[in-house]
Amino acid sequence: MPKRIMQGVVVSDTNDKTIVVRVERRFTHALYKKVIRRSKRFHAHDPENKFKTGDQVRIQECAPISKNKRWIVLAEEATS
Repeated sequence: MPKRIMQGVVVSDTNDKTIVVRVERRFTHALYKKVIRRSKRFHAHDPENKFKTGDQVRIQECAPISKNKRWIVLAEEATS
């Protein structure tokens, strides 16, 4: 089964080797046909602490690293 890759914005980088990424999804409401935005926060492993708050990053699913971390930051993406 392929690993999911998501794109989001770093909202917290205070923890060591961990960032919190907000991933936003958009969908149309079934009844009202209005576009709705929903977001979810994921803890991702950042071993070099190189990503800062506000950066656009891509994260990939991985085996559990800690209690909350199940995602790892892809190394090729580092945009501000």
